[in-house]
Amino acid sequence: MATKLDRALKRELEHDGRLYTVTISPEGIRVVEKGKRKGHELPWSAIISGDAALTQDLKISLDALALE
Repeated sequence: MATKLDRALKRELEHDGRLYTVTISPEGIRVVEKGKRKGHELPWSAIISGDAALTQDLKISLDALALE
């Protein structure tokens, strides 16, 4: 049986030599570089609906066009 997510969980993550704080809360997921205030946040509605994946795919397409 899974534990209900009723409060924020914070974990530290190292990626490409940089440290990040990952917060998983009932509202969504937030990733902030250690020592910084601003980061990236995704609400659960965007993740569940697929909007997050669609946004990422669109960004990749636009970046590819910019390189041409």
